[in-house]
Amino acid sequence: MKTLTFYSNYFNHHQKALCDAFFALLGEGFTFVETMPMEDFRSGMGWGEDQPSYVLKTYESAGNEERARRLALTSDLVIMGTAPEYYIEKRLLEDKVIFRYSERPLKEGFIKFFIPRLTKKYLHLHVRNKKRPIYVLAASAYTAADFKKMFDSYPGKCYKFAYFPKHISDGFEKLYEEKCKVAQEAGAVTILWTGRMIRLKRADLLIKAAARLAGRGYDFRLKLIGDGDQKDSLKKLADDLGIGGITSFEGFLSPDEARERMGRAQIYAVTSNFLEGWGSVVYESLDAGCAVVASHACGATPYLVTDQVTGLVYRSGSVSSLAAKLEMLIKDERLRHDLGKRAYEQMDEKWNPKEAANRVLGLYEALMRGEDTPYEDGPCSKAGILKNNWYKER
Repeated sequence: MKTLTFYSNYFNHHQKALCDAFFALLGEGFTFVETMPMEDFRSGMGWGEDQPSYVLKTYESAGNEERARRLALTSDLVIMGTAPEYYIEKRLLEDKVIFRYSERPLKEGFIKFFIPRLTKKYLHLHVRNKKRPIYVLAASAYTAADFKKMFDSYPGKCYKFAYFPKHISDGFEKLYEEKCKVAQEAGAVTILWTGRMIRLKRADLLIKAAARLAGRGYDFRLKLIGDGDQKDSLKKLADDLGIGGITSFEGFLSPDEARERMGRAQIYAVTSNFLEGWGSVVYESLDAGCAVVASHACGATPYLVTDQVTGLVYRSGSVSSLAAKLEMLIKDERLRHDLGKRAYEQMDEKWNPKEAANRVLGLYEALMRGEDTPYEDGPCSKAGILKNNWYKER
């Protein structure tokens, strides 16, 4: 492959490391097309990135827009994220390969498919093109199942993928040494949570589970980082349940600062429900060597968290299930170490930007030879059909 063009709404930290890896492989043959300016609220969260030379902003000039349209037709491979479909209309007619980078389309439920305007959209984007060479880089373990419901739009053409923030290359033992130092200074292990404090993130579940554990006599600290319309009610909940003294709240941090906090925490909790398409904090906390307790509903969880191997999985929405998994970690330092180590090794070996970029090119070359993916697991391996109720409590 000589040329690859990646289309998305805007360039941010979720994409930069992967794009840097593509640029390292292809040089001037790689272009990221940004089709709109970033919203102010995301910029305020620290999502803005210095723009590398490979970023093409279509909205800055007619010349940039024309170049973006031309690249959509002439590039060896096009990756389509959240971008206007008109860029690839001509490419579709010529049956040139396209990778669609997609979370699950039906995270709000199959009812979306029966809303007239969405039905028309899904038929146009997906169903009508099922026989064309369009493949899905599935940034959710539930993506393939959702497309299966949509008249099997991409039969056998969905592959595991992710959002790939910058990989922490410090090595696990160095990370764990820092985690132990922080825990010693605090006098107890810390359970960390980061994100927008909105309903779908379900931080309330963590506070309720923590209150149960504190009531059983466990000593720990709970730290929540972020902001949102639920923050005041979460503070009140912690106070009402009697754990205000061991619970701290901190405002939004930049992505780099949030990941620095993960690097210092031994336990990380992910509590989102099924409205969380991917859940980048799952990826980031595993990459930071945390012992992760993750909701089974997050799109990233089934790909990255193997229960009691690379982390712990709990049943989404269940305080009892979450409390039980947190209890295992609070009372077992060896388990925290071993889960964090295996989690980090998994990210270091397979689920990192450099490996993902190489695999995208490898998958493309295999498809051009008339073959299927050469990868048995990890990025660009086959994405199976997974239903929402897959997780069974042990």
